[in-house]
Amino acid sequence: MIITRTPFRMSFFGGGTDYPTYVAQHGGAVLSTTFDKYSYVTCRWLPPFFDHKYHVTYSKIESAREIDEIRHPAIKEILLSYENGYEQGVEIHCDADLPARSGLGSSSAFVVGLLQAMEGLRGRHVSNEWLAKKAIHLEQNILKENVGSQDQVATSFGGLNVINFHKNGSFSVDPLPLSESRKKLLNSHLLLFFTGFSRFSSTVAKAQLEKMEENKAQLATMRAMVDQATEILVSDRDIRAFGELLHNTWILKRGLAQEVSTTEVDAIYEVARQHGAIGGKLLGAGGGGFIIFFVEPARQHDVVRALSGLIRVPFKFEDEGSRIIYYRT
Repeated sequence: MIITRTPFRMSFFGGGTDYPTYVAQHGGAVLSTTFDKYSYVTCRWLPPFFDHKYHVTYSKIESAREIDEIRHPAIKEILLSYENGYEQGVEIHCDADLPARSGLGSSSAFVVGLLQAMEGLRGRHVSNEWLAKKAIHLEQNILKENVGSQDQVATSFGGLNVINFHKNGSFSVDPLPLSESRKKLLNSHLLLFFTGFSRFSSTVAKAQLEKMEENKAQLATMRAMVDQATEILVSDRDIRAFGELLHNTWILKRGLAQEVSTTEVDAIYEVARQHGAIGGKLLGAGGGGFIIFFVEPARQHDVVRALSGLIRVPFKFEDEGSRIIYYRT
């Protein structure tokens, strides 16, 4: 049996510049971090005592004799890629600390975790780079989803990084050289809330992709903010400048497509700003899910009280990425 643990990510700057069509023309970059909320995948060889060969549990439970009978698209395609690599049946169980379709890269975290588990089940060790590339290929080329490349890389590698996407299709991961005190200072200024409005990021992303050429100036500005935010963090500048930059990217991202925000989300953002938030960002493609606010610690009680109708999720940054946490033959 193998259990993998893969972190969720929060993207601060550069989201949208990681989509393949944009990267191929301009290159892209994002500044993001992973944090201590995870997707867990348990895999084991299924004993040959059942009518079915495959048993998968996520929000639904499926038992199947053939891989083609499995309805979950990612599980189905990953198993198909290993079809000639084993004769035994497989049991897969999926759990997560936070809900899916909420802007935290949960879909990619699951794919990365399942790939890690399947490789481990076969006695293979794979690199973070292999996991990221395999997950990108699966989501973009096999499943044909409207997704970028940042989630797969962030959840595979873990940590607070600038991820650069190059025109030739490659990427590089540059960890930010922050002192522990500087990293804790940033963490202490962030509040994470669940808006309650889950959505399929691929649907929201499709609307953005249709306006990619029209929005190229805004996307170039959002890419430049990655460098500006990095300079703020690695220097001794007032950390509040990071929050002000988040507010600027909020304004820009809202203009990319109508589906990025909603009336309800806009109202949440304005309430937070009125009670002390310097800036904030809807995580993921948009349309709902989780939202993060940059708030000085002295004002956080006011923001939390004003948003008492939302679920607040305390968190800490993490830097381990996807890993096997249990292995037993």
